[in-house]
Amino acid sequence: MSSAPFVRIAELPAHAGQTVVIRAWVTHLRSSGKIAFAVLRDGTAICQAVFVKNQLPAEVWERFAHLTTETSVEISGEVRVEPRSPGGAEIGVAGLTIIGPSPIDYPIQPKEHGVDFLLDNRHFWLRSPRQRAIAVIRHEVEQAIHDYFYENGFLRVDTPILTAAIGERSGLFATEYFDLGNAYLAQTGQLYGEAAAAAFGKIYTFGPTFRAEKSKTRRHLTEFWMIEPEVAWNDSEANMKLQEDFVAYLVQRVLERRKPELAELERDVSKLENIKAPFPRLNYTDAIALVQSKGSSAVWGDDLGAEDEALIVADYDKPVFVFNYPKEAKAFYMKENPDDPRTVLCDDLLAPEGFGEMIGGSQREDDYDKLVARIKEEGLPMDAYEWYLDLRRYGTFTHSGFGLGLERTVAWICGIQHIREVIAFPRMMHRLRP
Repeated sequence: MSSAPFVRIAELPAHAGQTVVIRAWVTHLRSSGKIAFAVLRDGTAICQAVFVKNQLPAEVWERFAHLTTETSVEISGEVRVEPRSPGGAEIGVAGLTIIGPSPIDYPIQPKEHGVDFLLDNRHFWLRSPRQRAIAVIRHEVEQAIHDYFYENGFLRVDTPILTAAIGERSGLFATEYFDLGNAYLAQTGQLYGEAAAAAFGKIYTFGPTFRAEKSKTRRHLTEFWMIEPEVAWNDSEANMKLQEDFVAYLVQRVLERRKPELAELERDVSKLENIKAPFPRLNYTDAIALVQSKGSSAVWGDDLGAEDEALIVADYDKPVFVFNYPKEAKAFYMKENPDDPRTVLCDDLLAPEGFGEMIGGSQREDDYDKLVARIKEEGLPMDAYEWYLDLRRYGTFTHSGFGLGLERTVAWICGIQHIREVIAFPRMMHRLRP
């Protein structure tokens, strides 16, 4: 092993002219007989290692012949900044140690592979430049989420994954919970978020959520991550203002800090540069009239499907709010609209370019009697919601919140058509491995 300092590939330009050690995996190899090249990745970046036969000990040159795709290596040599080299830097090799050999039958080869094959080999697919770019952008979005709420005075609250109370109508994953009956994997942390907002004013939750719907669309996972702010004293209007400010912040953050990754994905960033508040707003009734004028068979009272959402956003280059849906189409906890009791004070935020709903939000029903009536209408077990009703018994208050689906948001920002690529190991209706 060399006594030179170990550095990450992303740090190489700062060490130009110095001898360093890098530890990495081989992605590509080529040789002309007297000079050879290995492209290396270590997760931070890529670089080229240059082997010159007449400048190397014979055993080091011979060792190059044993390299294969994904062999893990330790290489020592002098760093050179070279704009023509992959990653903009190269290392003139002085020493090579093979840490972990890789058989020549590495599953993912430089050819077309089917999606099912790639998902079966997701543990290898993650190593590709495209998948790394997606993961880096997801990481940037997650960090931006925490920074936004921290800078705006929100408290993070971690809510249960196992719960006896449900928040939505869609399918649930149930499990026996000792001698207490069934528990359910949480579809949302919202109900607990409401309790936390009564204690702390402005809170957000960030965690995994689960839907047992038998959906096989490009927009659905059975396990996904949700960000759910809840704010005391915010009405529906303030709730929408928070949403558009938040989403614009996330997009601009990625544009500012992740240009190389967006370029790797060939994302048309001009479509993201327009994402600034305020966002267009359509009353649900007007939205129904719009989609009907474009040939939809939707009628007033229906929830809007993916095709209807695509028709709505086709006329806009920003996310679009559709607000105040019919009561029957939405969850029991949404506030009845005093101006039209057929509807509730809620909104869906639809991403442009046909990416669909990324946020669902509402003002919460703060009237005890109306909330009880809605729970009964939905046929939900009253005893599971007694603690939730306590929030209305003891100091009820106006409050609102929303849920942003992380994967849908990242897919839109990246321009990825299927959200299975924006989480490391996707869980879908027919996929539980790896």
